[in-house]
Amino acid sequence: MDIYTDVLIVGCGVSGMYAALNINNNCKVVILSKSKTDECNTYLAQGGISRAKDKDDIDLFIQDTMKAGKDKNKEEAVRVLAEESIENINRLIGLGMDFDYKDGELDYTREGAHSINRIVHSTDETGKRVFETLFKQVKNRDNITIYEDTTLVDLLKFKGACCGGIVKRNNGVDFIHAKYTILASGGIGGLFLNSTNRRTMTGDGIAIALKNNIDVTNLGYIQFHPTALYENSSEERKFLISESLRGEGAKLFNINKQRFVNELLPRDIVAESIWDEERKTDSSFVYLDASFMDSEFIINRFPGIYKECKKRGIDVTNEPIPVTPVQHYFMGGIKVDLNSSTSMDNLYACGEVSCTGVHGANRLASNSLLEGLVFSRRAALDINKNINSKDIIPLKHNIKLKEAEEIIDSNLNSVLSEFKKVLGEKEHELINN
Repeated sequence: MDIYTDVLIVGCGVSGMYAALNINNNCKVVILSKSKTDECNTYLAQGGISRAKDKDDIDLFIQDTMKAGKDKNKEEAVRVLAEESIENINRLIGLGMDFDYKDGELDYTREGAHSINRIVHSTDETGKRVFETLFKQVKNRDNITIYEDTTLVDLLKFKGACCGGIVKRNNGVDFIHAKYTILASGGIGGLFLNSTNRRTMTGDGIAIALKNNIDVTNLGYIQFHPTALYENSSEERKFLISESLRGEGAKLFNINKQRFVNELLPRDIVAESIWDEERKTDSSFVYLDASFMDSEFIINRFPGIYKECKKRGIDVTNEPIPVTPVQHYFMGGIKVDLNSSTSMDNLYACGEVSCTGVHGANRLASNSLLEGLVFSRRAALDINKNINSKDIIPLKHNIKLKEAEEIIDSNLNSVLSEFKKVLGEKEHELINN
């Protein structure tokens, strides 16, 4: 089947939906979700969204981001992130996002490597609330169509430029012809045995970029979150214990109940310290303890963590939580400019699949949702400038279902092979085979 649209967006997380909402209303937009719409990593985000508290905080926000990123960041992109953070959070509020407030003002919390409290949140389910806010708006837009359970197989190309995508949907193959395409397909956590990510996040966008000779960069920049709930028997995605719990005062102890690290150091340092402690004590986990904190505060501020731990027999108000680092985020990806444009004409990339250079070698806590907002809006605004002068190129293809499935398998194998090469022996987790 041939489908014609002005803009094709691959991914239904914060980057994909926010981009769609910023495309001109008179343009047709198709959004693809590899599984169900809410099965994206945005939905899982707990801690919150970084935001410069005011103009005076912008330079400090930049410094914190650069320092956490080992000064491997692209400073120009970091400045864009910080300077446009206030506007985009305000736009999100305008779309209906309900953040937590205190005394009539946004309630800012703090996480690792932030110098001050500058993270806005909605209890410990910020990502879920962001998703619900954007999804409600998307459903109300007549110009936006969502296809669930739809996998991108490859890009449609004409004279080296992108003109849409080939997708597997409803046990068939569709050809979606578009003036512009945005890859917002998420990260790589599904490639790892232990990750906080959805298992469907298998680096599809990276595989397709590699296949089409689109520039990628920093594929070895992979972040491990220090505190995921330790569950020895679970093969499912690991449950994240938000850094904001440490930001509110929770402490880390080894199995001998000894403190060993400043909990608010950058993520890579805390994760490495936990691995070292596990090796020293011959243990598979350490403890994160919030039991000394006010129980009513914990239950109200962190209802998601409280409920999920309780399901597993752990009462966080009375006992410590066993935690260990697991794969969490990908800082590398498809190389893009400040408007999220890739090395292929008419193709953009936003969110975790892209590499804006914002995060450097180690992402500062709560900068992921912000990056998705800032740079997907930039992509949309850049597209809006020229979309009315573009034509849809109706290429003809004849790929059958079996061939499409073989391409999907090939994409997975190629991206697994690529990450095995860039990881070598230096990582502490096993990649899926």
